[in-house]
Amino acid sequence: MSDQKNFVPFVSSETRMTEFTVRGLIIGLILAVILGAANAYLGLKAGMTIAATYPAAVIGMAILRALKGTILEENFTRTVGSIGESVAAGAIFTLPAFYISGIWDPFYTPGNYIISALIMLTGGVLGIMFVALLRRVMVNDAELPFPESVAASEIHKTGQTGGGSKYLFWAMGLGGLIKTMGEFRIFLPVWNKFVAFKTQFITGAGEAIKAKGGILLGSPGLKPAYIGVGYIIGPKLASLNFSGGVIAWGLLTPLILYFIGDSIDLNAWAEYLVAQNLATDMNEAMSRVQDPVFQIREVWKTIVRPIAIGGMLVGTAWTLWGMRKSLAQGISRSVQDLKESAKGTSTTKRTEKDISFLWIMIGIVAAGVATYLIAHFIFGANFITALVASAVMVVFGFFFAAVSGYLVGIVGSSNNPISGLTISTVVVTALLMLILGARGESGIASTLAVAAIVCVSAAVAGEMLQDLKAGHLLGGTPWKMQIGDIIGVIAAAAVLFIPLFILHEGDIAVGLRDGYEGGFGSKELPAPQASLMAILSQGIIGGKMAWPLIITGMLMGVGFILMQVKSPMLVSIGMYLPLQTTFAIFIGGIIKGILDIYKDKGKFSEKRKEKVNNIGILLASGLIAGEALIGLLFAGLAFGEVDWFRLDNPSFITSIVIFVIIGIILVRIPLKQSAKVKEEDLQ
Repeated sequence: MSDQKNFVPFVSSETRMTEFTVRGLIIGLILAVILGAANAYLGLKAGMTIAATYPAAVIGMAILRALKGTILEENFTRTVGSIGESVAAGAIFTLPAFYISGIWDPFYTPGNYIISALIMLTGGVLGIMFVALLRRVMVNDAELPFPESVAASEIHKTGQTGGGSKYLFWAMGLGGLIKTMGEFRIFLPVWNKFVAFKTQFITGAGEAIKAKGGILLGSPGLKPAYIGVGYIIGPKLASLNFSGGVIAWGLLTPLILYFIGDSIDLNAWAEYLVAQNLATDMNEAMSRVQDPVFQIREVWKTIVRPIAIGGMLVGTAWTLWGMRKSLAQGISRSVQDLKESAKGTSTTKRTEKDISFLWIMIGIVAAGVATYLIAHFIFGANFITALVASAVMVVFGFFFAAVSGYLVGIVGSSNNPISGLTISTVVVTALLMLILGARGESGIASTLAVAAIVCVSAAVAGEMLQDLKAGHLLGGTPWKMQIGDIIGVIAAAAVLFIPLFILHEGDIAVGLRDGYEGGFGSKELPAPQASLMAILSQGIIGGKMAWPLIITGMLMGVGFILMQVKSPMLVSIGMYLPLQTTFAIFIGGIIKGILDIYKDKGKFSEKRKEKVNNIGILLASGLIAGEALIGLLFAGLAFGEVDWFRLDNPSFITSIVIFVIIGIILVRIPLKQSAKVKEEDLQ
């Protein structure tokens, strides 16, 4: 853990300022429900969510500035307002799996609503309790850049001081404009080209073997938010993340397709697509499976991604091992604070006070009890199985809360692979259920329940740590933010089942009209992560899991460790995420690297370097926030089934021009504007 003695937040710890208010809480709760519902829609449709930190920051700031609120009240409102998105992420990745696996049919009953609310509440509270233990370890670590936390804090700072606000809001406009252009398809956001090759070779036994395949060449996705994240985390971490994408798409995927290309049963594959409602008929299905781009992407999804999950399992263990001393110190400090508080001798600063350790332990025990009740009394697991499920939930909840916070600290909440962590939970929990003799619906249901709670916990922990880091920079009071988020989790847990039910039932109705089987898992509502959870739990409990892929990934992870790769987890995440995402983050890191070269060559003073960095962060933060806000707007339009104009044949050349413009802006403006400041003013 780095030395934070010299750190001074925007609002000092000695300052007493209005923070936890009823109006701030109400505004935050309304935002939590609205942003959570919008992200539930996006996640079920596209398998992704939009970080709610920026919309919550900008909207909350706008309202409270009109009401003459303080910066700490704005920080509190943003914290509560953004928590709904993380609860929604955990819910959409897991709850539809109960329907897809046949456990909840119909999806809605009063009992299923209560179970869902209990799962979301248990996971959310557990995540916040673990974050209260981990906060000191994570937010004080200078090696974790927390890019989105920095961006959120800059939004609040510029709203108060006005200093640099023109850079922030100008970049927000640019990010929003690019996002809007993308939605209207004025440019092609991604360029792909499949390069095929075919050969024949002779084995040592003299046998001729034919092989065919190819490689999918692709561009970075034109996402201002990803470029902004890469810019903030810098070239080293961005390159490490991108290396995983290179391994996945430049080595493993084309290599696997090369050897299995001739052996793919296209008819069986097409029949599977039709059976899973992923194609309307055999003609459409055959057209899709014959497309080499479709084939190579399916190889990545079904073979390479499980290998990446194996690597993430090892990376998780290695990350936690590296954090062992810091974790122990953080827990020890929490216990010490409890003792000092009991004696009335506590001297902890306002900006370092978390929820009491006693209440943290009560919250964790309550979550364990709730998990036991769900597994035993609701899903019919026996006493031992339910007890083990509870223990697994607590252990994995803690580990993945730490890992989620670590990943958010590196790449931000928007790119936090919660589904990957949940898949790891599904794999281990299902194995334990299998060992304990759990079979059939009870074993699958217990596995999904534990995975759902851990998923919500990890998502909430990542978002909470991101907000706590922003609060750390601004001078917020941790325990007030944590209490606010507990209230936010309660509200989100009570409400977020409703949009899931509406979307599910609505798609069933449309399916009856248009002749397809609607609901979760359909072609219009694919719920990709939940579908994968259902398949994994059914496969493991039923003995049909592709373990060689997971084990291969684990061995790969061990290899990364032996090679002394700085972050095996980050490389595995790069393999798990789409190439266009890691590539765009990499481009952002490269742009920052170019700026660093100019600074070094120019022999700038330390003050001028700081000015350059500050302007650059404001611009990158604006790009992130602008895309998030406009993305939320279009999500609302899509939710209301409002269609908009799109060009039929957009050009990727326009995308290249926009990439160049963004690069020039992120390099030239910080350099030029810092040069205008008189050197004596910087000394």
